[in-house]
Amino acid sequence: MTLLDSIMEANRKFVHPGALAPLPKYPKKQFAIFTCMDTRLVEFMEPAMGVKRGDAKVIKTAGNTIVDPINGSAMRSLVAGIFTLNVDEVFVVGHEDCGMSAVEPEKVKHAMIKRGISPEAIDKYAPDLVKWLGAFNCPEDNVIDVVGKIRKHPLIPKNVPVHGLIFSPNDGHLTILVNGYEAEGFEK
Repeated sequence: MTLLDSIMEANRKFVHPGALAPLPKYPKKQFAIFTCMDTRLVEFMEPAMGVKRGDAKVIKTAGNTIVDPINGSAMRSLVAGIFTLNVDEVFVVGHEDCGMSAVEPEKVKHAMIKRGISPEAIDKYAPDLVKWLGAFNCPEDNVIDVVGKIRKHPLIPKNVPVHGLIFSPNDGHLTILVNGYEAEGFEK
């Protein structure tokens, strides 16, 4: 059985028409979480934050980084959430032991070439792999940097607080790095 087959089998067992009430597309708690795609966070981080299905918009990238702070898809998603989906606050949630803090560009490049990507394509589309991937050294510094990029974006209203937190994928605790209500640039 392939992975696709197993996913489709699980889906057939899961779906029970009418068992779940439809949810609106607007988040109940009117906020967005911008976080990492790390598998250790799945079904763990949201409950640790008291978030249930339908409560928040969740946007994930590798390392919860914003590589293109003006036109990138993460910023586009946040702006869309604010202006079309009633998002009133943003939570940037990084985590301890993030894989993006340990990226070794030469190993990544070697792995890409081994899987058939030409060195010319890498040099053309990702000449600086660390920057292109959004790698960083310190998860805490990355969260603070991302909060700043969101806060400074010309399409993010000044009355939208942007918070920064670090999550522990081991025990679930959260640490506040940036309280968006007290941050420079926030206007009530």
